[in-house]
Amino acid sequence: MKFVEKARELAKKNVKRIALPEGSEERTLKAVAIIVKEKVADVTLIGNEAEIRANAAKVGTDLSGVKIIEPAKSPKFKEYANAFYELRKAKGVTPEKAEATVSDPVYFGTMMVKAGDVDGMVSGAIHSTGDLLRPGLQVIKTAPGIKSVSSFFVMEVPNCKYGDNGMFLFADCAVTPLPTAEDLANIAVATAKNAKNLCGMDPKVAMLSFSTKGSAKHDNVTKVVEATKLAHEMDPNLALDGELQLDAALVETVANLKAPGSKVAGHANV
Repeated sequence: MKFVEKARELAKKNVKRIALPEGSEERTLKAVAIIVKEKVADVTLIGNEAEIRANAAKVGTDLSGVKIIEPAKSPKFKEYANAFYELRKAKGVTPEKAEATVSDPVYFGTMMVKAGDVDGMVSGAIHSTGDLLRPGLQVIKTAPGIKSVSSFFVMEVPNCKYGDNGMFLFADCAVTPLPTAEDLANIAVATAKNAKNLCGMDPKVAMLSFSTKGSAKHDNVTKVVEATKLAHEMDPNLALDGELQLDAALVETVANLKAPGSKVAGHANV
């Protein structure tokens, strides 16, 4: 698939150190076998070493050369716990609570990223969105200039003429349940940057609604109209339009009827 192929290509050019806090999870261990074979990352598995090795043997993954860390046994454990305490003491975290928290593989992996001991962390196979995001928000925080935390899905449809040859980014589908107009604008601009930087796409952003260009009147439509205006102010050069229904965003013949003259309608990929 286009995104997977691009990700592999970029990874091989610039191998990163990646922590995997779901170290004993079988799909993760199967993925490690591929990662090691293709040399796309320098991985560190976090968790109970005996359990990791037992499950690796079960799925046939050779862990030769793969680092394994048990948080409480790591020489960095106290350092990470103290750093977490300093970050969160104003929120009522005690030194004892900090140690208990950093014992969790996801928090330990997040502290590895914070300390620069790895370049990134991948999780979510057996953790909920909330359990995955919470450490990141508490420890890593948002990048400079980012006001709204958001997520995006990369969707690929084989043999599809819509979007970017069948590739789309949808946002925000997992983090912000009731975004404001400002949230929507921030999400749109941030996702467009990710589409360009991570997927090599020329982003064309549709601000979706159940209305196209005033076909319906509702506060939720007004919010999307306002978000579109704010996003244009944030990035005047971004190809972005709204409010658009999904068919008008993707299908050129529909766009010509519902949103004539739009440079995005019928061609959206974000």
